[in-house]
Amino acid sequence: RIGGKQQDLSFALSQLTSLVRRATLRESDLAPKYEKVHNFKVHTFRGPHWCEYCANFMWGLIAQGVKCADCGLNVHKQCSKVVPNDCQPDLRHVKKVYSCDLTTLVKAHNTKRPMVVDMCIQEIEARGLQSEGLYRISGFSELIEDVKLAFDRDGEKADISSNAYEDINIITGALKLYFRELPIPIITYDAYPRFIETGKITDPEKRLESLHEALKLLPPAHCETLRYLMAHLKRVTQYEKENLMSSENLGIVFGPTLMRAPELDAMTALNDIRYQRLVVETLITNEDVLF
Repeated sequence: RIGGKQQDLSFALSQLTSLVRRATLRESDLAPKYEKVHNFKVHTFRGPHWCEYCANFMWGLIAQGVKCADCGLNVHKQCSKVVPNDCQPDLRHVKKVYSCDLTTLVKAHNTKRPMVVDMCIQEIEARGLQSEGLYRISGFSELIEDVKLAFDRDGEKADISSNAYEDINIITGALKLYFRELPIPIITYDAYPRFIETGKITDPEKRLESLHEALKLLPPAHCETLRYLMAHLKRVTQYEKENLMSSENLGIVFGPTLMRAPELDAMTALNDIRYQRLVVETLITNEDVLF
């Protein structure tokens, strides 16, 4: 009977393990808890106001404290230096989709990645993978602007189907525009020099190692978006016979879109273009290993 009890126990444990695993999987399907700093701006409060961090009164008639432009938190200027990075953007404050900080957008909408990226990629994969010159050929700029306005106005309810935009180059154009208009690029200004150094390494193995380390410098929401995009671009290259887009061609298109030089002189920025291409090309080719 002891053996039977042990069997029952091990069965119960295995059931528990699978329940935990299932719960964990379900948890990971949800939007990850990205950390975000507050976007404080000096603010003049009308009427009496108390600091939401220390609970003390905010004295003065004008500029008594600061207010987070993304979540609305009101605190003393001094308190703003010690408030934890727990900004939870509110859709009442986050009005736009384009030109909005990436982490702010995904936290406001409680998603893993920006809905523009997911929706455009799904649309392109459904009907555009065999389209010649995909991402290289530009769509009509007025219609691309139209897609941008649709996302800013309707968010995930925006209609980007073939009924609304028959030309797939309008959707690829809207996706590229989204990345170009990010206030902080996907490959952030802080991480930029490290990625460029990686592009200069000639040994393929060492370049991969260096790239793996460089990716750790990106904020989690940026890294997750980059991972999803690179997996998509890898699928684009699998249709190279039809669309004529190799990882090198895509590197030329996406290098300057995903990586922008932080305040560099024109000569250095020009020199960096080939390294940007190499970095993106390596990310596409090795996306399964790097992410």
